[in-house]
Amino acid sequence: MIHPTAIVSPLASLGRNVRIGPFCVVGANVALGDDCVLHSHVVIEGHSKFGCGNEFFPFSAVGGKTQDLKYPGDPTYLEVGDHNVFRENTTVHRSTHADSVTRIGSHNLFLCYSHVAHDCQLGSHIILSNSVALAGHIEVDDYAIISGAAAAHQFCRIGKHALVGGLSRVVQDVPPFMIVEGNPASTRGINSVGMQRRGFSEDDIKAVKFAYKKLFLKKDANLATALSSLKATHPGDSPLVTHLIEFIEKSQRGVTR
Repeated sequence: MIHPTAIVSPLASLGRNVRIGPFCVVGANVALGDDCVLHSHVVIEGHSKFGCGNEFFPFSAVGGKTQDLKYPGDPTYLEVGDHNVFRENTTVHRSTHADSVTRIGSHNLFLCYSHVAHDCQLGSHIILSNSVALAGHIEVDDYAIISGAAAAHQFCRIGKHALVGGLSRVVQDVPPFMIVEGNPASTRGINSVGMQRRGFSEDDIKAVKFAYKKLFLKKDANLATALSSLKATHPGDSPLVTHLIEFIEKSQRGVTR
């Protein structure tokens, strides 16, 4: 199921029912799982491994060489799970060094012109809207949504079920379950609608809202003091609040407030 105008290396590994459309290029070290679809004008290269059911739209370029100027020229890697969609002009780059991997989970949606740089670690069920730019070494947890033309600085983390508003400039970690927006981004509230859609209970949402008020409502308050106050009053029966506390405590770049 390979169009005659496509160029597919004989060293590439193709699963069952893979469809490769007109003018696609698939490199020697690419492994495509079952039922992957390349519509047309898709370029996949490098040591890049994909699970099943991934879909690539025209002019997406996935598995390209890192743009990091420190790249020493060694073979580097990209690993992608199942059922991801890469829309038009999406770019995803391999890691910078041979001992690391750019990794993407499953069931993610990458809209037009979105970019995932070297060494990023993405979970599953994530949406990157049009023209989102992720710099190197960024971590994005499950079910995060990043709205159009937002950009994130190297080494930032974006927590699960977080929502980043359009045109935002993310320079610090985005806490899970929160909405951040602005240039630079600040935390505006909790992602209650997203949590409802994901089936969280009202008690879960109330617990996260209580934590938000403790941590983020007073922008001029010291975060360490607010975190200590939350830990003192948090009964420990909300795993979501526990996760939020642990996320903040592990932050290396600071937390968006």
